[in-house]
Amino acid sequence: MEWTSLLSAEREFREYKKSDIRNAFQRDYDRIIFSNVFRRMQNKTQVFPLPGSKMVHNRLTHSLEVASVGRSIARTVVKKLSERYGNDIMSELYDIDTIVSAACLAHDLGNPPFGHSGEETISCYFKEGPGKDLQDLLPDYQWSDLVSFEGNANAFRQLTHQFAGRRQGGMSLTYATLATLIKYPYPSHLPNKKKYNIFHSELDTFKKVMDGCKIKCLDEKSMIYARHPLSYMMEAADDICYLILDMEDAHKRGIVETEKIDNFFTSFFRNDETWFFERKEILYKTITDNNERIAFLRATVINKLVDCISDVFISEYKAIMEGDFNKALISHLPDFENNALEKCRDFSLKNIYRHPVVVKIELTGFNVIGGLVDDFVQAVLNPNKTYSKKLMSLIPEQFKTEKDDLYSQLQVVLDYISNMTDLYAVQLYKDLRGIE
Repeated sequence: MEWTSLLSAEREFREYKKSDIRNAFQRDYDRIIFSNVFRRMQNKTQVFPLPGSKMVHNRLTHSLEVASVGRSIARTVVKKLSERYGNDIMSELYDIDTIVSAACLAHDLGNPPFGHSGEETISCYFKEGPGKDLQDLLPDYQWSDLVSFEGNANAFRQLTHQFAGRRQGGMSLTYATLATLIKYPYPSHLPNKKKYNIFHSELDTFKKVMDGCKIKCLDEKSMIYARHPLSYMMEAADDICYLILDMEDAHKRGIVETEKIDNFFTSFFRNDETWFFERKEILYKTITDNNERIAFLRATVINKLVDCISDVFISEYKAIMEGDFNKALISHLPDFENNALEKCRDFSLKNIYRHPVVVKIELTGFNVIGGLVDDFVQAVLNPNKTYSKKLMSLIPEQFKTEKDDLYSQLQVVLDYISNMTDLYAVQLYKDLRGIE
C-alpha cells in the first residue's frame, strides 16, 4: 500500500474545493465537530452515570481527548519515520495528524445510549429476547447485523448514509478519514469475527472507500480488507484513553483511593527513569490536591505510552504497509509497559467496570433501551394498529425510509434509538409508560 493513495482526499458526491483555506482533512475534522450527532455525545455515558456532581467523562469529552492523543501519536510517528527514512516522508505525511484526530472524533458516533451496554441490549433483544422470532423473516447476512449490533458499524453508517432530507454521502468525508475510522474492515456475517465495522446496508460504500484508498483486499468474496495504517493510531489513542482516564474518573468518584491510582500510574516508570521520580517529588511538595496529583501522573503516563506506541508502529511499519499486521499496537508494547497496562486493565475490570454504580447504569440501559426497541419493533410488525401509527409518528423524518422491507424498517428504529442521548431515552421510556 502507498501513502499517495492511502491519503485520498476523494469524497462521495462532492468535489474537493481548492479555494477553501482549509485542506480536505481539516474540513473533515470541522464537519464532525460541528455536527449534531457529535454534539449529542455530551449526554451519552462513557462509564459513570450522568449527570453528577463529579465532572467525569462523557462520550464527547472522551472523543475529544482521544483525538488529542491520536494527533500526538501521528506527529510522533512522522517525526520518527523522518529520522529513519529522511525528511521527504515528513512532507508526504504532513496531514496524517489531522486525519487521525478526525477519525478519533468520530470513533464513538455510532454508540447508542448507555455506553457499550446499549449495544449489548440491542443485540440481546434479537438474540434472546422477543426479537429472536424475526430470524426466519430475514436472510442470515441481515440477521447478523442485528444479533451482534456494533457501534463501530453504526458510526460508519452515521457518517456515510443519506438520511431522509439530508445531502448525499452523509457528511461526505474523505476516503482517507473514513478508512482510518475502520478497525474491523469486514461485514458482520463472517464466522470467528466478534466485532465488525460494516452493516450490509453500507457494503457498497465500504468497498468504494477501501478501493479508493487502494487498500489491500484480503478476501474479495467475503469483503475482507487489510486495515488502513492510520486506523492503528486511532485505535491506540482510544485504548490509552479509556484505560487510563477511566481510572482517573474512578478516583474522582471516590471508587478508588489515591494511593492505589498513584501506585498504578507510577508503575509505568522504571527505577532508572530518575527524571520522573525527581519531577514527581518536586511537584508533590507544591501541589497537595490529590486530583491534581493524579492528573499529573495521568498526563505523564499518556505521554510515555504515546512514545511507546509510536515505536511499535515504526518497528511494525513494513508489515502494516503490506497489510499483514492484524493486531492492536498496544498489544505489542514492551514487556515492562505492557505489564503495567495489564495490571490497570485487570484492576479496572474487577473494581471499576463491575462496581455497583456502573452496573446500575448498565441495568438501566437494559431496561430503557430494551423497552424502547421492543416498543418500536412491535409497531413495525403491526403497522396498521392505531397505537403503532402514533408511536411511529414520533420518529423524526430524517430516520424514515420509503423502503418497506423488514430490515430497512428495523434500521429506521435502530437509527432513531442509537441517536438518542441517555436523558432523551430515559424520558421517552417514562413518557410511553406514563411514569411521572
